[in-house]
Amino acid sequence: MNEWQTGGGGFGGDDGRPAIKVMVVDDHPMWRDAVARDLAAAGFDVVATAGDGEQAVRRARAAGPDVLVLDLNLPAKPGVQVCKELVGHDPSLRVLVLSASGEHADVLEAVKSGATGYLLKSASTEELIDAVRRTAVGDPVFTPGLAGLVLGEYRRLASEPAPAPDADEPKAPELTERETEVLRLVAKGLSYKQIAERLVISHRTVQNHVQNTLGKLQLHNRVELVRYAIERGLDDE
Repeated sequence: MNEWQTGGGGFGGDDGRPAIKVMVVDDHPMWRDAVARDLAAAGFDVVATAGDGEQAVRRARAAGPDVLVLDLNLPAKPGVQVCKELVGHDPSLRVLVLSASGEHADVLEAVKSGATGYLLKSASTEELIDAVRRTAVGDPVFTPGLAGLVLGEYRRLASEPAPAPDADEPKAPELTERETEVLRLVAKGLSYKQIAERLVISHRTVQNHVQNTLGKLQLHNRVELVRYAIERGLDDE
């Protein structure tokens, strides 16, 4: 199978930052190449593609993409396992699942394996491009109707009895008032842009608060952060 390389030909944003590095994984060559071509044309740096799960893990570790656009139905190794291995290896990696399946079980399994978002293949090119851009900055992107499903599952999990705390477990770190405020809005499902508008601060400042909070709580991504917040009832405040 062909590996689609742009050799750094993608262009950056208006602020001069490097282009977002993207890798596309799908076992259908025509679909895979079309997605890679559309993303490259939109200014992304498509650093690699892969056609099966084992190839995906190997090439992703070599290419170091910012965003992995991943199909779930892959030969050699399923997409959820690819996601779990790569996010476990590099927690900063963002994974956008692009799948033909809208089955609730598939969506929840993908998110639990570390995916940042889930988009159906029926989405338009414009929706895909927007989803990759938003995924790159940590926004959870879901085909309409699926975001509520994911939040509902976290609420269900959060309602289950928590295990007894370990006496030796360190005390949870203190968050600043603004970090808690941002966390509360994250738990309500707001995007970084919406949070920035609500708090009258910049998009970058919201990102910084989220990154600081992730570090303090030793969490890996926004999905884990949402669950943390819901377990503590912040989404109801």
